[in-house]
Amino acid sequence: MADLSTAHVLILATDGFEQAELFEPRQALLNAGVKVTLASIRTDPIQGMQHDVKGETITPDLLLEDVETEDYTALLLPGGVANPDTLRMNDRAIEIIEEFVDDDKLVAAICHAPWLLIEADVVEGKRMTSWPSLRTDLANAGADVVDEEVVRDGQFITSRNPDDIPAFNAAILAALQEELADA
Repeated sequence: MADLSTAHVLILATDGFEQAELFEPRQALLNAGVKVTLASIRTDPIQGMQHDVKGETITPDLLLEDVETEDYTALLLPGGVANPDTLRMNDRAIEIIEEFVDDDKLVAAICHAPWLLIEADVVEGKRMTSWPSLRTDLANAGADVVDEEVVRDGQFITSRNPDDIPAFNAAILAALQEELADA
């Protein structure tokens, strides 16, 4: 079993992230010894949501423009409706995703977060899942869309909703184990 303490995962999020989709994977990674950094469009606390009710906030570690993708092993994109919708309009957020993909690093996206992958134009020919309302968008962008709790296609891991978080977390940790074992 690879030592995950050498892994460093970047999370991109802003206001409107689905609370469970950020906090639960983040905690699973921290519990496994992974270093985790949260980047956002500002360093003031960002607002989480529990579906349509305000949840907890979290303070980002750095700004998107300060992210150096070579410092990270993997990218985690939590959902929520407003979070990915805001981030997909941010040029640096999309550049970060493109850099992770170009460097063949792990990219994990849950719920509405595949909107960011569509915006980055990286889903064509990839097997993926998402929240149901995004599936047409994914298909129109060329993805092979399925309805499964977690889908791994090469460097991409996708899940549908908060109910899938246990499988999503397990897939991320397994992929990090594989990546570090091969390093």
